[in-house]
Amino acid sequence: VELALRLREYSTTLIGREQLAVAKFAEALEIIPRTLAENAGLDPIDILVEMRSQHEKGNKTAGLNVFTGKVVDMWKEGVVEPLRIKTQAISSATEAATMILRIDDVLSSKAAPAGGMPPGGMGGGMGGMEGMD
Repeated sequence: VELALRLREYSTTLIGREQLAVAKFAEALEIIPRTLAENAGLDPIDILVEMRSQHEKGNKTAGLNVFTGKVVDMWKEGVVEPLRIKTQAISSATEAATMILRIDDVLSSKAAPAGGMPPGGMGGGMGGMEGMD
């Protein structure tokens, strides 16, 4: 949530598509605590609002204690994840998303057939109408 908060702040310094991309990336980072709250049977919106509030107040290590359902200082609770693991997970997820977007760009940029009539001109009308004079 701390990284998402900082990215949202940074996105306000950007314009156009870059601003939207950074804001959406920040939103994507919050899927983890949202999913954790949902899986613990808690209201994910309430939890995210409380976590954001704690982080905005300077509690950079605020997180969800799923046993109590409360947002607490995870450092004081003894819950610490190595930075290297977090960095690698975020980096790998970002690389995977980037690769998917590139593939999508390649597929969408392939030349589509020109519009208009199919080869051979207009197809025949309704057959079997001869002799209906």
